[in-house]
Amino acid sequence: MSAVAVHNLVKQYKSGKAIIEAVQGVSFDVARGELFGIIGPDGAGKTSIFRMLTTLLLPDSGGATVDGSDIVKDYQAIRQKVGYMPGRFSLYQDLTVEENLHFFATIFKTSVTENYTLIKDIYVQIEPFKTRKAGKLSGGMKQKLALCCALIHKPVVLFLDEPTTGVDAVSRKEFWDMLRNLRQQGITILVSTPYMDEASLCDRVALMQKGKIMTTGTPQQIIQSFNHNILAVKAQNMYGLLQVLKQWNAIEDAYSFGEYHHVIMKERYDKKVMRQYLASTGYADADIHAVTPTIEDCFMQLMQHKHD
Repeated sequence: MSAVAVHNLVKQYKSGKAIIEAVQGVSFDVARGELFGIIGPDGAGKTSIFRMLTTLLLPDSGGATVDGSDIVKDYQAIRQKVGYMPGRFSLYQDLTVEENLHFFATIFKTSVTENYTLIKDIYVQIEPFKTRKAGKLSGGMKQKLALCCALIHKPVVLFLDEPTTGVDAVSRKEFWDMLRNLRQQGITILVSTPYMDEASLCDRVALMQKGKIMTTGTPQQIIQSFNHNILAVKAQNMYGLLQVLKQWNAIEDAYSFGEYHHVIMKERYDKKVMRQYLASTGYADADIHAVTPTIEDCFMQLMQHKHD
């Protein structure tokens, strides 16, 4: 039995007279002990899915189970065996670190000492600040406290909604290290993130956009499915270069990627022909080299095919 099973889940919102489909027939399964990522930009529907799976929202149609319990019929059971860390810091800011942790332990009729082994590697990092009010903590420390509170009752499944948004690079790395350690203790983890580079840190991922899942698989499987040559191109006038690239009929797509533009070729490319084309349009100085696709490139290709 899967730890999480989602089948044709639909969620709609009314905005004036218009109906917005936040989640459109989403289906996926998460194995027990798996670290599963839902990757997509803001507005993709990630938070709506997490709120339905944690019984905070009712679906309009479709269904799902968490640890074998139905998200509608068995909502009370689910609330006892899942941990949820929402995207926004939602702990009591006027309570200290220690008071927040004890409060959440009390809600679940447990104690900090009972499940301390589960959180100790995380809590030791914030213990020096245990008498500080939660609202006065740094972003990284707030993140660690929220994770401790979500784990204090030893959940079967842990839901983390964009947990690394707005924190520094060091805190992001530390957080993912913590997740890997938790997975080794048998906890199933679902994490959503807009950061494409975090996909490689998951066992499997679902790439999501505008309420739909475009593909699922291991990061390596998704990258291997990329079936075009991809080039990185750079010149002095990057904006003008992008316009020129998009006008060439040998190119399927072109988009900015860091300090380069990534160019998806329709067929096998001839670098000499490409240089001639760029030279004829005023970009003889262009730096061109082949690159290995990333998850972000795969996402962009899927978006391109979706709009074709």
